[in-house]
Amino acid sequence: MYFKSLFFLGALLLLLANCNTSYDEPRISLEGYEVESGFELDFVASEPFLKAPVAIDFDNQGRIWVVQMPGYMNDMQGSDETKPNGSIDILEDLDNDGVVDHTKTFLDSLVMPRALAHVYGGLLYSEPPFLYFTEIEDDKPVNRVVVDSIYAVEGNPEHQPNGLMMNIDNWIYNAKSNFRYRRENGVWKKEATTFRGQWGISHDNFGRLYFNDNSRQLLGDHVLPNVLVRNKYFTPEFGVNRMLTDDQRVYPKHATTVNRGYAKGVLNQDSILVKATAACAPLVYRGGAFSSEYDENVFVCIPEGNLIKRNVLTFTGDSTIAKQAYENKEFLTSTDEGFRPVNLNNGPDGSMYVTDMHRGMIGHHAYLSPYLKKKVAINKLDTLTNFGRILRVKKLGQINEPVRDFNKLSSMQLVELLKDKNGWVRDRAQQFLIYKHKEDAVEALEELVLDFQNPIAQVHALYTLEGLNALSYELLSNVAIKGNSELTAHAIILIEPYLKEASTEKNTSLVTELLAKDNVTVDLYLSSIMGSLFSIDEDSFLPVMEKLSAKYSKKPIFKEALVSGVEGKEEMLSKALEPTNKLLAEALVTSEKKRKEDEVNPIFARKSLIEDTRTSGAKMFYEICASCHGVNGQGIEGLAPPLMGSEHVANTERLGLIILHGLEGPITVKGKEYNLNLAMPGLIRNEAISNKDIADIISYVTNAFSDVPSRLKLDKIEELRNTKPESGAEYTEQELLDYSKK
Repeated sequence: MYFKSLFFLGALLLLLANCNTSYDEPRISLEGYEVESGFELDFVASEPFLKAPVAIDFDNQGRIWVVQMPGYMNDMQGSDETKPNGSIDILEDLDNDGVVDHTKTFLDSLVMPRALAHVYGGLLYSEPPFLYFTEIEDDKPVNRVVVDSIYAVEGNPEHQPNGLMMNIDNWIYNAKSNFRYRRENGVWKKEATTFRGQWGISHDNFGRLYFNDNSRQLLGDHVLPNVLVRNKYFTPEFGVNRMLTDDQRVYPKHATTVNRGYAKGVLNQDSILVKATAACAPLVYRGGAFSSEYDENVFVCIPEGNLIKRNVLTFTGDSTIAKQAYENKEFLTSTDEGFRPVNLNNGPDGSMYVTDMHRGMIGHHAYLSPYLKKKVAINKLDTLTNFGRILRVKKLGQINEPVRDFNKLSSMQLVELLKDKNGWVRDRAQQFLIYKHKEDAVEALEELVLDFQNPIAQVHALYTLEGLNALSYELLSNVAIKGNSELTAHAIILIEPYLKEASTEKNTSLVTELLAKDNVTVDLYLSSIMGSLFSIDEDSFLPVMEKLSAKYSKKPIFKEALVSGVEGKEEMLSKALEPTNKLLAEALVTSEKKRKEDEVNPIFARKSLIEDTRTSGAKMFYEICASCHGVNGQGIEGLAPPLMGSEHVANTERLGLIILHGLEGPITVKGKEYNLNLAMPGLIRNEAISNKDIADIISYVTNAFSDVPSRLKLDKIEELRNTKPESGAEYTEQELLDYSKK
């Protein structure tokens, strides 16, 4: 009895210990951070749990999964880039106080991972060159497959595909990529799409995509994805990849260290950044917890300025216009130069989550200017490495509802969530219904599609049915006729594959009803399928094409929509439509010419991205040149003079002659003569090194060691290759100077 009592006492103590609700949690100061009035900023996770986080996503239980890239820029040479020290980790808040207190590693020993997405009940993630998908069992990876073996073949993290975002149309899109992905019946599909952005991608409630690049803080498509690229022999210019605002102004709270700070117009008289130089990760806020004026605002990370910007969108029906929400201020600013917002996410609780890499150097070593290297050394930013934070922006007084566990929800509960105010919840419910093959939800989804009280929910229901292969011509035509303009646009896109099975009478009746709406959005998407209708019945639908062509002859995006749907017969159509729209006729002629020559839109020819020039140049410099000139271009005593600030580097053609043919005898750099009694051999004798390789080395060297980054064209390098020195061996300094005077 005594031992039995001891056993129960021990069990009770163990149970009480496991119920402990207090955990040691890191605390960080947010002093110096300022967020827009009416909001509060708090931290969710920080070091030591995090080191250089670059992206997050939420699983079906609402837990945060994070990609960490600690090998990136630990020093100015990027020495740890190839080390397998990256990971994907699960962050847990066991005491439910909103702060992460535990982590578990899902995948480790990764080399520079950069993106992840919870899709199809598993995890999609990238570790160049591969894009992987793995199922999840007890928080462990199982049954991993390669989705794309050339997802990101070469390059550096600034110029490799990333983002991995499931859109409303059930396709997964990326930034810095012209491919999209989807899994159907266990089989992965990859197809071409418009090339978009550099780092980060987002979508609005309609399904349009938003992205950006370093110097343009907000780009986007005016139309739904792939609407304008179905004709492989036509390349749109007006409807996709557009700058949505000319305003690139930024308003940091303090002077920050930026790469091209010496260049005119980058900094003001107080050394404060004027325009974006490293914009990334736009996010369309769809959380539903902020007040209505923030719905579908686009927030943009400006890590070089330690801030987050807010843009307000206006939708015209056939275009999107953005305007900065403020002048002389930003949504979120910090005087902490370690604050490096590199990604934004809508959260299950309606908050906006900020992934803060919290690193001194965020520019890749291939791009660092001499100016920045000096500033980094003075400010010791290269010592700021073992940090990382995830912050959360909430509305003041925001009450967070408990995060739902999607794994425990019924089909009807999931359908109901398609009406939720939070876009993250709607998106996840749609995905869950599809990958779980919830066919018992079809009837409820059809009812929701025809419930015109909630147009956003209708769009989700429509694409859930598409994912379940449960659409029909009758349903789509009914929705197209009765829906609002945006719902009608989606129905028009989705009905295209069903047009051939319908009678001409039905198609004609549908088109007549759509034209009667007299709506620019409806007309735009109707224009996009006119090519398909024309191919079915020329006599019935040529007059409709003529009518739309004439009505919108001054809107180039309509020309692109009409041409995009045409597959053949461009020549005949161009003659018929020239009286109503000369520009459209010319576009059709161009399409026909390219079809005959098999000259496709580049997105259909490109198989993967090639390495950017400065990165490949940096690799060759380290392999061939750094052993004598030093990795920092400072030169090595007794071996080679410095390149940093050298007048011979600033003169690009002279630099090309030296790299190609070599150098002998003394040379003067910045007033100092170097007589090393050594001849530098030229690369011309190495048949494996091409003119492009020489151009890439020049691109890197002029960027890294001068204030005038430049590049030589390949034909100029070929000319220099054939410009021999008098000796037939290496150039002398005097010969180089004489060449420069020509």
